[in-house]
Formats: sequence, C-alpha cells, structure tokens
Amino acid sequence: MTTRLMAHMLPFYPDRSRSMRVAEALVDAGADYLEVQFPFSDPSADGPTIQSASATSLSQGFSVAAGWKFVQELVKRFAVPVFVMSYASPVFTHGVQAFVAAAADAGAAGLIVPDLPIDADEGLYAAAQRAAIAAVPVTAFGAAPERLQMIAELQVPYVYASIRRGITGTSTDLDQATRDFIAEVGSIAGQVFAGFGIQRREQVETVCRLGAIAVVGSALVRAIAGAGEDPYAAVVTLCRELTGNQV
Repeated sequence: MTTRLMAHMLPFYPDRSRSMRVAEALVDAGADYLEVQFPFSDPSADGPTIQSASATSLSQGFSVAAGWKFVQELVKRFAVPVFVMSYASPVFTHGVQAFVAAAADAGAAGLIVPDLPIDADEGLYAAAQRAAIAAVPVTAFGAAPERLQMIAELQVPYVYASIRRGITGTSTDLDQATRDFIAEVGSIAGQVFAGFGIQRREQVETVCRLGAIAVVGSALVRAIAGAGEDPYAAVVTLCRELTGNQV
C-alpha cells in the first residue's frame, strides 16, 4: 500500500542549521509534504512537546521574517510542497494580506491557520485566492454537519482534519467513529491532511487506506530532541518506520 505523509517541523529547532538538516532527512525518507510551523509563544493547540520546541526556536532567533527566508530555501532545495502553519496572532500582527503575500512570495503551497475558522477568517481565504495560494481550513472531530457544509462550499483543494479534540502530542485511537470522520471530510475535499496523535506505522496506514494524507508532528519532534548533534539519522529512521518506505 502506498502511504502519504505530511511531516510537521519547526524552523530553528534545535537551531537553524539543524532544522534544515531535519527537512533534508524528511525529504530523503520520502515525506510527501512539509508542514512548517512558525513558532508562537502562546499556542492554543500544541502539547508540551511542540510547545517546548517552539520556545527553543524562538530562543534561537526565529522571527517571521526569518521564517519566510527558511521557507524560500526549502522550496528551492526540495521538490515537495511546503505548507506554513501559523496561529492567528502572528498573521494579525503582520497583516493578513501581507502575511499571505509573503507566503506566496516564499513559494509556499498553502497556509494552515487553525484559529482562523472559515466563518471568522478575517479575509484569509480571499487574500489566499488573490495570491493563488491554498488556505487550508481545519475541522475537528465531531464537527457539526453545517460546518462541514460550509467547508464544502469553499471548494478548496485541501482540508486539515484534526482527528481528535484537545492538544497535540498524545496518541489517537483510530476507532470506527474517527475513521468515519476522516472519510466524511474526504467526501468534501480534494485532499485531506489527517493529524493529531499519529505516531505509529499502523495509524499512518489506516489514514492512507481512507484516501487521506497522514500528518505526523510530535513524534518527529521527540525524535529530534533525542538525536544529539545531528538529527538526520534519527529522523530518517522514524520517517521510514512510519511509512514503510525503505528506499
């Protein structure tokens, strides 16, 4: 079975040069998409693993301006789509239109802003359409049918399905209800990124059997944290374990 993986990473974690090494490892191991999270000091959905990594990134000198340069370098070096994930506060601080334009200029394929829902997006989706960049709506497990219908009416190419509520970092049980939710989101979107608690190969395979793309974040960040000076080997090993891609 072919698996598809979106690998979540943070620029400047553990520092800038090693985070570029992480990206290299993810691409070499077969990640199909990179989700680059712009660190923020007060995240709403991140568990302790990513919160700690974000704090390290900020202490290493991450800024939004530096983030765009990082994304631009990723796009130039690696032939995989790069999606930028940010919370609303940095987007507001820099201006929605300016933030979207900077993402497009850096070559990002899309933006994921979980706390800008489609009915309170502050112009995100219109700005993304003008800039020819994807704004990816996020919908959580248990979303009401009318909210899914709102997303369907956007006719966006991607939707992010958060397969459980709460914060990142703990494993998710892919029970029948969760699988039904992923399939339901798949019925309204061209491509579904399904994440929150994906940590093992069997979870990746289950998500991909449903036609979705598995998103892995905290598990990769933990591998980086325990990798020592060069995270490349640890990241490649975990990524290949998750996908079964041994090439």
